[in-house]
Amino acid sequence: MGASRIVILGAPGAGKGTQAARLSAAHGLAHLSTGDMLRAAVADGTPAGLRAKEFMDAGQLVPDEVVFGVLFERLAEANEGYLLDGFPRNAAQAEELDRQLAEQGAPLELAVVVDVPDERLVARLTGRRVCSSCGNTHHVEFMPPAKEGVCDKCGGELVQRSDDTEAVARDRLEVYHQTTAPLIDYYNARDLLASVDGDGPVERVTQDLVEVLSRDVAEQN
Repeated sequence: MGASRIVILGAPGAGKGTQAARLSAAHGLAHLSTGDMLRAAVADGTPAGLRAKEFMDAGQLVPDEVVFGVLFERLAEANEGYLLDGFPRNAAQAEELDRQLAEQGAPLELAVVVDVPDERLVARLTGRRVCSSCGNTHHVEFMPPAKEGVCDKCGGELVQRSDDTEAVARDRLEVYHQTTAPLIDYYNARDLLASVDGDGPVERVTQDLVEVLSRDVAEQN
């Protein structure tokens, strides 16, 4: 495919997790999501995982240095390359990641942003409907039920969760723009940034990502 050490960026609802999973499955790259890595490290009882567990059990945010410990445990296993999803979240984390990767002689090759307009993101984030009986999930746009308001699986009532409201969605996007979006400028200044239009069919976005990743390496060589 080309680039094999990649950060994938995007706002909540942009579909970056879906795209990272598709790319990793198709091209043998490790899909490294911060939350998944932390849970796996805790379950496996790794040294960094045990440290993370102390904070998670106390209901506290896991400090950056512990997250980096978990991350580099996983990077040591990612021989064929990786897609970092959900990390780094801010410029300070990005700078530290670059520093540690440079020490290993394996710097990032690409940061790609899945770009979707805010209004489309709000529609995506507020469109989820959950069955009040069985917990089955639908989406009014991407996975609508056969009958409006009725679960396809059990016939129960579909409801909107309190954390899927427009107010919550806009709050999440505001946090993203304040803390994570500056990473776009950070990676652009280092000539590592590429962008794809994420407002389209999943398959098309995947193909656009594959083309960007392949083109980026061709330009470097």
